Formats: sequence, C-alpha cells, structure tokens
Amino acid sequence: MGQGGNSRSSNNLVVPRATGALEQMKYEVAQELGISIPQDGYQGNMTSYENGSIGGYITKRLVTLAEQQLAGQYSGQ
Repeated sequence: MGQGGNSRSSNNLVVPRATGALEQMKYEVAQELGISIPQDGYQGNMTSYENGSIGGYITKRLVTLAEQQLAGQYSGQ
C-alpha cells in the first residue's frame, strides 16, 4: 500500500507476493466504508480519517484471517 503503488512507501511487506491481495482488500474496504479512492491511486488528497479508517479495517480483517488460520492449525490437537 502506500503512495499510488510506487516504491517510495516505507511499508515493506514481509510477504511481497501479498501486494496484490492487499491492494484488492484496500479497495474492497474503501467501498464497504463508502470511501472512494481516486482512479490514479494517489491517496494524498484523502483525509487522515478516511485513510485511517481504511487501514484500521484492513488490520481488523488481517487479524481475523490470522486467528482463523491459527485456530485451524491447532484445532486438531
């Protein structure tokens, strides 16, 4: 995520292959919240509240996915 998808972002992914999925999740979350991300992907003109809301919901969703995965790994023991 970051600035229009260019490499100036300080957010380095642990799993770089997840970039596409995270970008898709960002647009899905924004749509669910009724926030429109500009077509060019530049979010610099969006409010801190809008960007923070999107980031917060993405974090909640990622935590939920991780918890479900962990529950599935350890449920057979």
